[in-house]
Amino acid sequence: MFNVFLFAAVIGGTIFVFQFVLALVGMGTEDVDFGDGIPEDLDLADGTIPLDHGSTSLFGVISLRTVVAAVTFFGLAGMAALEGGLHDGLAALIAIASGLAAMYAVHWLMKQLYNLRQDGSVRIQRSLGKTATVYIPIPAGRSGSGKIQIRMQGRIMEYAAITGGPEKLSTGAKVVVIDVVTPTTLEVEPIRETVASA
Repeated sequence: MFNVFLFAAVIGGTIFVFQFVLALVGMGTEDVDFGDGIPEDLDLADGTIPLDHGSTSLFGVISLRTVVAAVTFFGLAGMAALEGGLHDGLAALIAIASGLAAMYAVHWLMKQLYNLRQDGSVRIQRSLGKTATVYIPIPAGRSGSGKIQIRMQGRIMEYAAITGGPEKLSTGAKVVVIDVVTPTTLEVEPIRETVASA
């Protein structure tokens, strides 16, 4: 029985170390375990795609990382139990319990890491209603496009822009985004500044 535990610990530990080294050099990090924490919708540029995932909670926990953790701790706990003088049956129970605990612990940890991730992709739809500054003059009456600069998600973005108004929008003019015309072009209108009466 000791050899079974030793084999599990060596194989699982080797794969675990290999995964850890790959993660350190920036490889293999795309494989995030979602389990049953997958979002119901994917927010894409052109809408949402509903996801149908009817997996059981156990199936949602199983992934390469969780299985590797389970095998590793199964072997280590089993060897420790045998070294402590326990008989094979009790050592096997302790090993199985430790493996399952490690599997769920890694699954929980991966879900927490996934929840901490921030989506850095800028979606043009989020610009609606935001104010911007004209960077390249925008011709009046949708007769051509210029460019605007707009702050989105903590960074300054540049987009092509048109306006349906009768006046050309000059560089430095403050505008508000009223429509998304294409995935790279916005429609804007000038912000009318009201002069407060004394």
